[in-house]
Amino acid sequence: MKDGLDLLKKDWQRRGEELPKLSYDELYKMTWKKSSSIVKWIFYISIIEFVFWALLNLLSYDKDSLALEKEWHIFEFSTILTIINYIVLVFFIYMFYRNYKQIEVTDSASKLMKSILRVKRTVTQYVWFNIAIFCVSLGMFLYGSLRFGKESVQIQEAAANAGNETLFWIMVVGTIIIVIAAIVALIWLFYRLLYGILLNRLRANYRELKKLEV
Repeated sequence: MKDGLDLLKKDWQRRGEELPKLSYDELYKMTWKKSSSIVKWIFYISIIEFVFWALLNLLSYDKDSLALEKEWHIFEFSTILTIINYIVLVFFIYMFYRNYKQIEVTDSASKLMKSILRVKRTVTQYVWFNIAIFCVSLGMFLYGSLRFGKESVQIQEAAANAGNETLFWIMVVGTIIIVIAAIVALIWLFYRLLYGILLNRLRANYRELKKLEV
């Protein structure tokens, strides 16, 4: 009877030693597959977003827009900003692609965890860059419009004649800050919805991998 119990214990111990290895391999492969799919979607979305804004910019930019930028004295700055924007966006698309390829060839949980953290960091930088470039662009156009627009010039002259020029500029700056803050909040919510779901799934995968490493 005792020998039978000993054999049974040894059998359970043997099975117990085998189960963690099988469980680890299965969980790792499943988490790796999900993470790779998420990063691939981030890469695709960034390309779609880039193409969308590029087409919108090309379709909306005409001779009138060019003349208006020159009238508002922002043409040179706008051109430089646009070039910088496209260069940086192409760089981010490359980074997303590289992150995807790195995850595809990852062969350990620790490396996959590092790749997930790298993806999260890249997405965060990408979102904040877009918000920053939008703030600068919007601020530039609002300043040009309020400073050099025909109607704004007339208002400035009227304010100067009435001795309220300082108040006028306080209102201008206040308006710019409020408008930018409101639109930035909307953009942040948009990116939160667009990339937040994917990043939350990556965080869940990261937590699963962390448990495997314990």
